[in-house]
Amino acid sequence: MFKSGVGFLALFGLGWWLLATSAFDGTARLVEVVAGGVVALGLMLAARRFLPASAGGPFPADRRRRFQQVNGLQWLLIIAIAVVCGRAGMPVLIPPLVAIVVGLHFLPLAAVFEQPRLRVPAALLVAAGAAGLVVWLTDGSDATVRLVVGGVSALSLWGVAAWTVTGAASAAARDAQVVQDVRDVQE
Repeated sequence: MFKSGVGFLALFGLGWWLLATSAFDGTARLVEVVAGGVVALGLMLAARRFLPASAGGPFPADRRRRFQQVNGLQWLLIIAIAVVCGRAGMPVLIPPLVAIVVGLHFLPLAAVFEQPRLRVPAALLVAAGAAGLVVWLTDGSDATVRLVVGGVSALSLWGVAAWTVTGAASAAARDAQVVQDVRDVQE
């Protein structure tokens, strides 16, 4: 599954980063956009290099079906949020509410993928959405809402992607050490 989900985390992190950078103009935004692209690309290349070929392989039909149900519901809620907020003239609320929905969707996915670490981005994205709502409620600008929600969400997803890659790299190093220890004992 795109190397244990790292590709998805990297790309969706980039999407949130682009939202955050929309708070800037000109050269500052260009620099931030390029930096975000480099981070996402770096995470994907690291996943390709350090994660085993079997990482994120095809799931059994029942797990794939559950994933599709969770994802389908998430996208329906995101569409509903966009439509309702757009019609209500409150587009500023779209990012925080979407972050909350995306965060909550990680909770059932943690069980589907047997990855308890997905509870971390769940909590962080819900917190990002809540922070965005607080900024809005305290009369913060739309740009500040986007910066807070997008920045925290991107860093959360990228952090979990890096955690996944470094965990796999550490495991590979431990396995290599065990193999070497066995060889040393045999000699």
